Amino acid sequence: MTQQSALVTGGASGMGRASVARFLDRGFGVVIADLNEEVAQRTVAEFTDHGAGDRVRFVRTDVSEEADFEAAVSRTRAEFGRLDVLVNAAGVGGAFGPLTEIEVADWDYTFDVVLRSVFLGTKHAGRVMREQGTGGAIVNFGSIGAQAAGIGVQAYSVAKAGVEHLTRMASLEFAPDRIRVNAVSPGIITTPLIGMTSDDLAPVLGTIQPLPYAGVADHVAAVVSFLASEEAAFITGEVITVDGGMMAAGPQLGDLVNNNPALRGLVGVNRGSTGARSTIHRKVEVLAEGTR
Repeated sequence: MTQQSALVTGGASGMGRASVARFLDRGFGVVIADLNEEVAQRTVAEFTDHGAGDRVRFVRTDVSEEADFEAAVSRTRAEFGRLDVLVNAAGVGGAFGPLTEIEVADWDYTFDVVLRSVFLGTKHAGRVMREQGTGGAIVNFGSIGAQAAGIGVQAYSVAKAGVEHLTRMASLEFAPDRIRVNAVSPGIITTPLIGMTSDDLAPVLGTIQPLPYAGVADHVAAVVSFLASEEAAFITGEVITVDGGMMAAGPQLGDLVNNNPALRGLVGVNRGSTGARSTIHRKVEVLAEGTR
């Protein structure tokens, strides 16, 4: 007897772990592919003790190595009879420092774990899903660092940009097979990778991030679960940003250069260079910093 199954890389902790929990709640069999054996075994034990039974497995995987990834895909199919969902959540912070000082080996390591792994997963999971002939879903992890400079470190951000575009490219190739390929693009999420707590993030909430509460792993996992579900049956090639409105807010130049009359409490219309005079209708009380 077969059941729906998911392979989640980086599933031992953070947003990957939260995604595993979501799939287990939906009755999936799940294989966690992770390099950290100690943490992964503990995660499996915790899920098993809390009702997952024998529906969760672990396979030690270096996602940058093709043989390891192929083995993880094969293990998932062997354990549960099929592979329905791949979640490429594994990642590292990677190389950092000035571009003129970063070691080539560190740059390559970052791309291997962040981008090459997504290619490998798409390649091998896509083969199995295509062979099964019943469709499937691949969900990749991008980052808001891929969408603008100055958010994340260079190698990581550029590699994540590759992940997001690979998602679009793969969605076209696999669409005839009813295999949907999408991505989530998290903002600042309180996970072990960034090493920040909700208290650490408090100073930026309501300033660079419009929503006044910290993002947690399950906020992202909920979107992963949706994209892998039949509710998203007509969605492919999309990158869904989960960042509390940070990218929507942009650089907030109105705050920085004081060119937004609304921030000075003015209400009216700016008629630009039309020759007609701009109008100020009234002045109102400005909302406190962090609530607008």
